[in-house]
Amino acid sequence: MISYELANILILVATGLGLLWAIINAISLSRIKIGQDQLHDDYIDDKSQLLLEIGSHIESGANAFLAAEYRYILIVVFFLSILIFLVVEPKFGTAWTTIAFIAGAITSILSGFIGMRVATFSNYKCAYCAQTGITEAFSVAYRAGIVMGFALVSFALLVITILLAIYINWYIEDYKDFQSLFEAIAGYGLGGSIIALFGRVGGGIYTKAADVGADLVGKVEENFAEDSPNNPATIADNVGDNVGDIAGMGADLFGSFAESTCAALVVSSVSPSFYYHPSTFYYPLLISAAGIVVCILVSLLAFSGKKETFDDVQNALKLQLIVSTVIMIPVLYLVAEISLPDRIYGLASVERGPVHAWICTIFGLISGCIIGFVTEYYTSHSYRPVQEVAEACETGAATNIIYGLALGNLSTIIPVFLLALTAFISFSLLSMFGVALAALGMLSTLSIGLAIDAYGPVSDNAGGIAEMVAYPPEVRQRTDQLDAAGNCTAAIGKGFAIGSAALVSFSLYGAFITRSSKIDNIHPITNLGVNAPLVFFGLLIGAMIPYWFSALTMKSVGKAALEMVQEIREQLRLNPDIRTGKAKPDYDRCIAISTKSSLKEMIFPGFLVILAPLILGLLLGPTAVAGLLPGILVSGVCMATSSANSGGAWDNAKKFIESGKFQINGVQKKKGSDEHKAAVIGDTVGDPLKDTSGPALNILVKLSAIFSLVFAGVFDRSAWLLCSLTEGSSGCSA
Repeated sequence: MISYELANILILVATGLGLLWAIINAISLSRIKIGQDQLHDDYIDDKSQLLLEIGSHIESGANAFLAAEYRYILIVVFFLSILIFLVVEPKFGTAWTTIAFIAGAITSILSGFIGMRVATFSNYKCAYCAQTGITEAFSVAYRAGIVMGFALVSFALLVITILLAIYINWYIEDYKDFQSLFEAIAGYGLGGSIIALFGRVGGGIYTKAADVGADLVGKVEENFAEDSPNNPATIADNVGDNVGDIAGMGADLFGSFAESTCAALVVSSVSPSFYYHPSTFYYPLLISAAGIVVCILVSLLAFSGKKETFDDVQNALKLQLIVSTVIMIPVLYLVAEISLPDRIYGLASVERGPVHAWICTIFGLISGCIIGFVTEYYTSHSYRPVQEVAEACETGAATNIIYGLALGNLSTIIPVFLLALTAFISFSLLSMFGVALAALGMLSTLSIGLAIDAYGPVSDNAGGIAEMVAYPPEVRQRTDQLDAAGNCTAAIGKGFAIGSAALVSFSLYGAFITRSSKIDNIHPITNLGVNAPLVFFGLLIGAMIPYWFSALTMKSVGKAALEMVQEIREQLRLNPDIRTGKAKPDYDRCIAISTKSSLKEMIFPGFLVILAPLILGLLLGPTAVAGLLPGILVSGVCMATSSANSGGAWDNAKKFIESGKFQINGVQKKKGSDEHKAAVIGDTVGDPLKDTSGPALNILVKLSAIFSLVFAGVFDRSAWLLCSLTEGSSGCSA
């Protein structure tokens, strides 16, 4: 078993390599020069000048939105920090949880900003390189993804490692202090999740308001081409890809990483095997460190060989996922052997060893990979389910929507079985620590997963920019092939994110139960049976919360999209020359509408997630919250899967028709046909499901659990109405 010092060194080396690999790829991107020839370095042709102007417009719009959004979020962080300092800290005047919370929030903000900055720096360069070929454009888009993926994971791991080292040296006086120490470090996960929530909801509302408005007026009413420069909402739509799919996604998956690590630390702290050997607490961090090194090696494979077709690109991206998963299996065994003691006791009913921890991690790793590919099967137009949705467009938008809803419901079956099996096996082996390890195993290849996820929006933006610059049709065809591959891998990424959210939430629930069941608590949890009135009460409330949350986010998209539709129609009415390209639309006005609407509409859904466990815990104590959390988890995971996959299927049914491969009775149906218009309506309905409500439900599931864990002590000390309503409850006299 390695020493405490060596564990720190290995983690720091891995994070250093990850950051170095991100920097190398960023430098490679910066060396791409736009429009310059070998004879005249200062010469830039007209199209390249327009390309730079559009890229600058998208970047400034994204920066303006993030700056405004973070101002709102920092106000929430400020007041939550004060609340945590006053009521969560075990001793007045200490700030262990508060500092961890602020560190997590800042890290999450930086993660989102880095991703957005890299995307806006790379999208127009991807469009430019697409003039040369698919291989060159793919290299740009994937390098951008690598910068985001490796910078985010390495930076997140570095911060929590430093935090852990400082806390262990300054906080620990006795081995019994480890449990309260890790409960304080859970604030790191809470800080990350708070940012992720508002980032996902705000960014999702922004991007879908622009997208829905652009589609309804531009495609359905005006028959504009995709990303036509004559559409006033085009720039806002491209800005939305960055603030929603990049910045929001980065903060979301950072939250998953931080929360699963914190859950593993809290649950393991009750085992003598760990607190007698403090170096073993670094095992969860070493899993992520090993993943960074493996992912660096695997990412090199992406640049081998030429990419000439959609299949070449798609296979290269899928190979990244498969190879990284296969290599991680023996690596995870090695990590368990060198960092865990031979006897692990105090967690399960019998003694376990490193091999059992390894089994938990590979169950999470493999199930995550399978869930990703199942999601692709249900959302890619290469397979029958989406083709059936496209065929349903023959009879109009209504049947298209019916088929899409059915597909989303069916797509939950295999992922739920896999998650249930993984949770059951992991819990049987190492109790809640095993579940936390399964979540960490699923997230061990997060660097590659994020790189592939970020690749999609960059190539999507590149296609839009190529259209606006009026590059030759073959350039748009190349970016469309890159984007189509990105859509498939984005679906895999969404399935992966939902699966990891389920395991992370369950492991956090275990940490909450561990914290709330201490015998010296005022109101300890003693009965978790469904027949316990408080548990059943919380369970029903929890199952309803995802529906309430989804209703709020979807209605918010509808309100914001209505404003966007009205603005686009007004611009076209006042200046008909916009339709022909003789006059330029007011892009800034549409950007301003999306920004204002999303910031206003994100507040209520965001506070719902925080206030639900807070109010229930303050009034009825930890037992009621112990019912609330599994209700949110079970309902939220199924709803997130169904929403994301229905939306993805409608999107790709539309793209299938646009590809020219769709035929009915031997007649080709493509853009402009009645079937295409029905598909556009289905895609418009699905947009808020797959890009706003669905992804945000991941955070609802995780944030409610990490919030409850951090505030568990507060709930135990309050429970203001518990004894008056339920005499004889835990901590109340009969």
